[in-house]
Amino acid sequence: MITKPIAIYKLSAIKGGGYGCGEKTYCSVKRKIVQLGGSLSKQWNVCGSSGCKCKNPNHPVKHGPYYQLSYTLKGKSSTAFVKKAVLKEVHARIKRHKEFRELCNALVEAYVTEFRKHGIEEE
Repeated sequence: MITKPIAIYKLSAIKGGGYGCGEKTYCSVKRKIVQLGGSLSKQWNVCGSSGCKCKNPNHPVKHGPYYQLSYTLKGKSSTAFVKKAVLKEVHARIKRHKEFRELCNALVEAYVTEFRKHGIEEE
């Protein structure tokens, strides 16, 4: 079973190597194309312990911040907690996904413009 995108597998095969992450070609391409759709939020929570600082009636101090990725996949909304150590990478992946979607929209817009001008030629 291939655990990475087919295009990456083919690229690493063309370069004459395996497809483990130790291979420079795969890792460098992977860093440029891995994306995450969705949005990131910062949250604070109140726990259920009665004597906790978050329950203080005068100066409650909530737990957090906790970072959460919200996304929709196949029409189903979901969330995932994100560790603080990987926040920078998650932001980068979300940014890449946004750029990818913008490029796709621009491409579709160009195709529609071309279609309106010239129609579709039979092959």
